[in-house]
Amino acid sequence: MTTTRKVCIHGHYYQPPRVDPWLRELLPEGSAAPGLNWNQRILEESYAPLAWARRRDAQGRITDLVNCYAWTSFNFGPTLLSWLEQADPACYARILDADRQSLERWGHGNALAQCYHHIIMPLASPLDKEAQLAWTAADFRVRYRRDPEGLWLSEAAVDMPTLEAVAQAGFRFVVLAPRQARAVADMDGANQRDVDETSLDIREPYAAALSSGRELAVFFYHGPISQAVAFERLLEDGERYFQRITQAADRGLLCVATDGETYGHHFSFGEMALAYVLEQIRRGRDGLSLTNFAAYLADNPPARRILLHEPSSWSCVHGVERWRSDCGCADGGHPGWNQRWRGPLRDALHRNKQRVDEHYFTVGRGCFTDPRQALLDYGRVLAHGVSRTDFLDQHATPGLSPEERKTAVNLLAMQEWAMCSLASCAWFFDEISRVEPLNAMAYALRSMELAQSTGSGDWSPDFVRIMAAAESNIPGKGTGADLWGTHVLPRSMNLASWTQLGLLMDGVDEDGPVLSRDHGRSIQRNWLGAELVLEPELEPGPDGPEVRGRGRLTWSDTGVAEAFSWSWKAEQVERGVGVVTVNTPEGAVHSCSVADLAWNRRELVSLALLERQTQAWWLGQLRFARSASGHFQGYQEDQHRPIREDVWMLNLPALAWAVLVLGRGADDQEEFLSFLRTNWRPLREFDIRLAGHLLELLSFEQPDWAEAGQILERIVALAVPLNLWVVENRLWELSRKFPEAAGLARKLGIHPQTEAPRGIGTTGIAGETGRLR
Repeated sequence: MTTTRKVCIHGHYYQPPRVDPWLRELLPEGSAAPGLNWNQRILEESYAPLAWARRRDAQGRITDLVNCYAWTSFNFGPTLLSWLEQADPACYARILDADRQSLERWGHGNALAQCYHHIIMPLASPLDKEAQLAWTAADFRVRYRRDPEGLWLSEAAVDMPTLEAVAQAGFRFVVLAPRQARAVADMDGANQRDVDETSLDIREPYAAALSSGRELAVFFYHGPISQAVAFERLLEDGERYFQRITQAADRGLLCVATDGETYGHHFSFGEMALAYVLEQIRRGRDGLSLTNFAAYLADNPPARRILLHEPSSWSCVHGVERWRSDCGCADGGHPGWNQRWRGPLRDALHRNKQRVDEHYFTVGRGCFTDPRQALLDYGRVLAHGVSRTDFLDQHATPGLSPEERKTAVNLLAMQEWAMCSLASCAWFFDEISRVEPLNAMAYALRSMELAQSTGSGDWSPDFVRIMAAAESNIPGKGTGADLWGTHVLPRSMNLASWTQLGLLMDGVDEDGPVLSRDHGRSIQRNWLGAELVLEPELEPGPDGPEVRGRGRLTWSDTGVAEAFSWSWKAEQVERGVGVVTVNTPEGAVHSCSVADLAWNRRELVSLALLERQTQAWWLGQLRFARSASGHFQGYQEDQHRPIREDVWMLNLPALAWAVLVLGRGADDQEEFLSFLRTNWRPLREFDIRLAGHLLELLSFEQPDWAEAGQILERIVALAVPLNLWVVENRLWELSRKFPEAAGLARKLGIHPQTEAPRGIGTTGIAGETGRLR
């Protein structure tokens, strides 16, 4: 048995399900502003910085870029990884590579699996437990290309049936909070004694006492240090963080576990404190060494049994009541509020899932050779490990018609969204009108729609009846039934709302849709959930232009296309805002005005408008940049500011582009350069454009060292604040292969050290001890 002082730092990376169940994409979230949505904001503040954590010397120079995931244990929610794979492939690849590196280093990977939809397992039905674990394992295998060993339970919520299901699914261990332990005993059950979070020895794995005889290990994290990292600002000082670890470590394993977002999102530059701690332990300071749970378990099998409080969790002292009752556990933001709405929400969503299950097996018997096995195997489809066509070839009843195969796919999607509605986040906070409960109800609505499309009745009235008892704490919000009508039903999509959204995102002005005046140009817009194609025709009308045409909506899940005719007609009240009417071959008629679109879809339209405007602005800036510096006149006599300074200020990005990229603004134009330096303000759009240009020059295949080097020299000479974080990352990666990259990296203050660096902290400049200064 290993007795060295081992350390495992674990991060639980998870975001509530945010995907729109019709578009299958994340829509804008106003509360995340200035970020587009919360996933994107936390990606920039936490997930990406942890993949490229800066280590700096006492002069503030970057000496190392650490992939913290390669040295820490972690679990990412499957729904979060699905989004990250599309949103930031580089960060996603960095996470997968971290698991590969740890597998090579320790024989076991750092990555743990996580329950697919983050549902509270003790409150889940046996079917949902089995499906969640099967989908989790399938997702893990597709992404990490190995079998999962450990599982992070949602909110660490556990009871005996949950542990039995986890063991039966093939997982080897779970991680829990120390206060969930009730007693320890010898492996044969003898010498049982009660424990609590203060008396439990958390430095060894235990064997769960399963009645089935299956084996499952349980690790416990160190409560006080984890609490200090998450809530007590321990990340302000990397050395103090390290000292807490080294003081607590003894024989066996010391584990610190927190939400991964603690590093960078909750505490700015927290990833740098973590990188400092990791470096100290990697160097073997104080006899410590890093490992992960699976590697430690391989050398240290459990020697004692553990008995747990049931049910229990890490974020509710009342067991799992936080996710079904007004137990008093909340985020603390509104002490006077109640959470009596939790019970009706749980009842309504649970009843919806029961009806989904009944309908699935009733209809599924005619669609699948084994409906239960098809449901359990559906996780491979969600992880893109198998195409829907191949999946149906394996599971569908032979001889199904195309319409019956469509029904089979929709039955599985119905199950997907019904389970998604049960994600823990809907109950975690203190108000039913928050985005998380509203999203849960939207997922339930989508599951009901899919159920009806496959032959069920409409059970939404019963859902609404139950939700009438869920009262909001905010005056004017009403009950869950009111929110269903005001915030959930408007999210539903019909052919008219798809068409309206497509037209608006393509552009509408006072003369109608832009496409209508472009010689019959068609529009094609792709979302992950569907593809929309519109073929327009313009006809004059007495009240303004009327656009009509043909359309086709192809659903990504089924591949089935719906053809229709449509018309757009301007409203009298405000020109440029129109009503879309759709007619289907079956005789159905749908209409949709702009006001009928849900808020976040109208925000999509606004962002599309901004993107078009930004692109037009930027093209204008580029045109101006070609000659602007040549027209900046030198100062006369006692002149210290340019004539029409206000206009020059409006075009600062063009002037900076002229200097940095085009090389305009010679040394004899010092007034021009001084004007830029004096008046420059950080502009995100400019930084993105400049970084993108540099990344093109610094391609992995054929870098243009000369052009990139000249731009970097001008950046140093101009000395204005620019965010070139992604360029620093690229140069760091290139320096491993190309010696030219090291020279360019130094221009940005990157000075890799071959010996062990002295230390980093949590801010842009750090002292030798990693302390905030």
